Amino acid sequence: MLSDYHVHTYYSDDSEYPMEEVVKDAISMGMEEICFTDHVDYGIKRDWDDPSGMLYRPGGPGEPARMPLANVDYPAYAAEIESLRSKYRDRIAIKMGMEFGMQTYTIPQYEKLFSSYPFDFIILSVHQVEDKEFWTQDFQRGRTQEEYNLRYYEEILALVQKYHHYSVLGHLDLISRYDEAGYFPFEKIRPIVTEILETVIANGKGIEINTSSHRYGLQDLTPSRDILRLYRDLGGRILTIGSDSHRKEHLGAYILDTMEEAKKLGFEEIYTFEQMQPIAHRL
Repeated sequence: MLSDYHVHTYYSDDSEYPMEEVVKDAISMGMEEICFTDHVDYGIKRDWDDPSGMLYRPGGPGEPARMPLANVDYPAYAAEIESLRSKYRDRIAIKMGMEFGMQTYTIPQYEKLFSSYPFDFIILSVHQVEDKEFWTQDFQRGRTQEEYNLRYYEEILALVQKYHHYSVLGHLDLISRYDEAGYFPFEKIRPIVTEILETVIANGKGIEINTSSHRYGLQDLTPSRDILRLYRDLGGRILTIGSDSHRKEHLGAYILDTMEEAKKLGFEEIYTFEQMQPIAHRL
């Protein structure tokens, strides 16, 4: 099963990739299935129809003069996916997902959104904590390396304990991508990561391998091989693979290589989803 289960389009505020172009490109690559997972980040972004009109921020270095601060236009998103499903039904399976960039205080907003649309798949990600971004170093600033690493995982643990309408945890050790202090010893986070994974497994959820580690030049997988081995040893089985694509050159990148990595790590299956139900495919 060749599929990509982490795909962004022009419905995400950080992508200009037209949705139909994604479908055409996926077909040309021989994919059997694709799942759209555009961004929703309550807390730091407003909804597409926010009456305040404050949907943009000034662009930073290398960015356009205005950068959008809006979440997905949900009605248009659902309608376009349905249209593409009909148009390409004989060539590729198209699933409707989203990437929920959650914080614990935003849970009620995600509960409302989840109940409003017939999702196939939801990635639960943590992109910021206390409304502070990782990539800008706002979250890390003023904290020691140990403090910001542990606080990041504490937020994830609280989310998986309180929120259950998701399919997999996205790029579980994302904080390491933006850790300017370098490698943080896995043994220092093992206890809390174990608690997170035990909760995920007990609730019938999974994790993803995010192949963007290659384009970010990381030395390990995302999540790390240590985390993946721990997940396997704890009995975790539900595993998706996604490119986290935002542009054509990202789509499907390293999916086949990552499937081989998963086999080497002892996983026997990867999963797709339909109506939030996991479907196993032998590696």
